[in-house]
Amino acid sequence: MKQEKDKITAASDFSKGSMAKLILRQALPLSISQLALILYNIIDRIYIGHIDSATGYPLTGLGLTLPLVSMISAVTLLFGQGGAPLFSIARGAGETKKASRIMGNSFTLLLIASVLLTLLGYIFMKPVLYAFGAGDMSYPYARDYLMIYLAGTFFTVTATGMNFYITAQGHPNTAMITILSGSILNIILDPVFIFVLGLGIRGAAIGTVISQFVSFLWVMRFILGAKAEYKITRENMKPDLKTCSRITAMGFTGFIMEITNCATQITCNRTLRYWGGDELGDTYINIMTIVSSVRSVMGIAVTGITSGAQPVLGFNYGAHKWDRVRSGIRWSALFAFAYTALAWLVVFLFPGFFISLFGQDPEENMMAVRYLHIFFMAYVCMSLQFSGQSTFMALGKAKQAISFSIFRKVILVIPLTLILPFLMADHAGGVFWAEPISNAVGGAASFFTMYFTVYRRLGKREV
Repeated sequence: MKQEKDKITAASDFSKGSMAKLILRQALPLSISQLALILYNIIDRIYIGHIDSATGYPLTGLGLTLPLVSMISAVTLLFGQGGAPLFSIARGAGETKKASRIMGNSFTLLLIASVLLTLLGYIFMKPVLYAFGAGDMSYPYARDYLMIYLAGTFFTVTATGMNFYITAQGHPNTAMITILSGSILNIILDPVFIFVLGLGIRGAAIGTVISQFVSFLWVMRFILGAKAEYKITRENMKPDLKTCSRITAMGFTGFIMEITNCATQITCNRTLRYWGGDELGDTYINIMTIVSSVRSVMGIAVTGITSGAQPVLGFNYGAHKWDRVRSGIRWSALFAFAYTALAWLVVFLFPGFFISLFGQDPEENMMAVRYLHIFFMAYVCMSLQFSGQSTFMALGKAKQAISFSIFRKVILVIPLTLILPFLMADHAGGVFWAEPISNAVGGAASFFTMYFTVYRRLGKREV
């Protein structure tokens, strides 16, 4: 056991020190990483939104690809994020071989998934895009982007998935550089390919793929290098059915969250096209793309906080340090609530600033302000959703985390998106109202279930 415990360095030992400081130490670089990750697509949207002043088809085309991008992210979370909490718990318990096997098997699953996603994406691209709400005018733009973007699937899936293990080993700054380096490169390359070389939406995809490749190289350099306490080896890559099953079960939470995001995006796009028709359908989809982009940017820090808390909570849970787990839950919830309250205030005070980043049509931007306010109405409640689900994931309770992800998106958002437009004079507005209602109901259900079934029982009996 002593030999196994030696794997835990001072930087990666989460059993000592202030839980608040440990969470922030993980959260700050993770938030920057999340910002950089979001910028991969956000920067594309900003530049593409200004390609053609006469039409909004380029941005509409990109918006139609977002569900497919979400599917790729979902599989990445399934096998990458799915293994990281198990890895942290094994580390906390001093089970070195088990932790190594989890990381190696996760890598193998990511490799296989990336190949399958690429092939399926190319084979079913056209019918899938039309199913997502594409029209004859917007489809060519979506197709041009995906033809190139899919070529980088292997780099995206592997780099993002294995980056969770860099963080879990106590190297959040290194994990931050993984995403940040690629994102900065994307910011630089996009305008060169889009405007200077005149490649338009294809140029955005080329810049993104090159950036993803750089991130991939950085991750592999660390995972295979001397600084990693746990490395990828041929031995631990050999698939183990039990380990792969546990990784998949745990990752199913993140997978469901992304897949339900995908389903929500598809439902919203198709509903908006139905109520907007040929005249306003693309305008409404543009606005939803803009509003969703703002939500993605503002959600970066709360995701960083809750993701940063996961390895800390998981480590102490594995070490049976119940008081520290409870303290970590309190701090992560407090940090998440404070941030979402601040983000809500900023969006309500300065909506025009965020919207103008993505669009240049004054009339469309005015419409977007109203819908942005509706969309963010109950944004603070997202902290409850994230805190509850993140705690369940950190402690290895996949079933509960999955349940609340399904509840919010499948049971609440999608039905509300379909029903509310029939009940409101502004039919399109009903689509946007589905978000705050689901945030309030789903967030409260997730957090208070976690509080009564996990938090209050820690220390009294193992949960």
